[in-house]
Amino acid sequence: MDASNPQPDAPRSPLSHGALKGVKVLDLSRILAGPTCTQLLGDLGATVIKVENPKTGGDDTRQWGPPYVIDAAGEQSDLSAYFMAANRNKRSVAVDITTAEGQAVIHRLAAQADILVENFKPGGLAKYGLDYASITKDLPGLIYCSISGYGQTGPNSHKPGYDLMAQGYGGLMSLTGDPDGQPVKAGVGIADVMCGMYATIGILAALHHRDTTGEGQQIDLALVDAQIAWLINEGVGYLNTGSLPQRRGNEHPSIVPYGLYETSDAHVILAVGNDSQFRRFMEFLGLEGLAEDPRFATNPARLQHRGALNDILIPALKRFSMDAVIAGMEARKVPAGPVQTLDRVFASDQVAARDMAIEMQSGAGPVQLLGNPLNFSRTPVTYRHAPPQCGEASADLLDAPDPFAKA
Repeated sequence: MDASNPQPDAPRSPLSHGALKGVKVLDLSRILAGPTCTQLLGDLGATVIKVENPKTGGDDTRQWGPPYVIDAAGEQSDLSAYFMAANRNKRSVAVDITTAEGQAVIHRLAAQADILVENFKPGGLAKYGLDYASITKDLPGLIYCSISGYGQTGPNSHKPGYDLMAQGYGGLMSLTGDPDGQPVKAGVGIADVMCGMYATIGILAALHHRDTTGEGQQIDLALVDAQIAWLINEGVGYLNTGSLPQRRGNEHPSIVPYGLYETSDAHVILAVGNDSQFRRFMEFLGLEGLAEDPRFATNPARLQHRGALNDILIPALKRFSMDAVIAGMEARKVPAGPVQTLDRVFASDQVAARDMAIEMQSGAGPVQLLGNPLNFSRTPVTYRHAPPQCGEASADLLDAPDPFAKA
């Protein structure tokens, strides 16, 4: 490019592989947090070999159904929806790590890997010689990510951790639910999923450090720590005031009106994020005077008089249908939307346009999966391997000189 007359580079067409092509991941994890992390790495192009216990039938979530994929013979396969949600782009090998032979297999795979991910209880792998200190003695460049309920240190490090426990211990459930009802967990295993995302970020940072210095390292990630980290404004608010936040159901602690409201025929979501949006909202309702009322003119005032405002809004919105409210808000550039059931979500043109539902061919037959939300202009996400059946690649990979190259 001529420096005296700079022109933007012409856009280049996408490559046929992901950004992490050539990166090798040994996955000793199960359930959801670890598998979420390794699936993300696989989607980004890494080669992932998943190790499963042949004595138990593999990853615990293979038994967490229904639903399951029904194979061509009409039999129930070991591909549950729960398992498939976090295990594409992996090859499965069945290895009994309690045996000397199995431990030797893991050492051989680790010697060829860049990254190892495990989610055993702290100390659980030491008796097999597969803990961080043992396995990296001769592998200083290995990135070893350990995911556990409470971390490798602290008084609770010995305790097991599941998503529900993390949501309770880490405070999320105290913030979720109706003000006068029970604490409520999120509808999916969000603590696990977010922990898997933090693990992915940590691994990518460690990979950059390794590629710069040659040094591997251990990443110690706790499910509870990750959940506490994403308490965001509520956590920071408590730390700075000492005041416990209140459960508000679908309402927002810092913005009004922002939540779920009834219309004449359905619920609608309104997210009125600033004062100018509030004025336009009041215009739609025919209540322009409220935008000038000192109780409601600013967001701090609306927070102080939340109850009085809701006493006006609730009956006013019931005069309109959900579609009318959404259309009126969109015309005025005020965020509003429906509460969709999953049939409507996956039937939407938006999902189709963004490839958020995909089909892959597994050993048990075709499977429908959620798409990866990352869109790269140059190194796109790729879907190379459907979620595997337990140990289906053992014969292909475990006797190969370079299992990762064959995977």
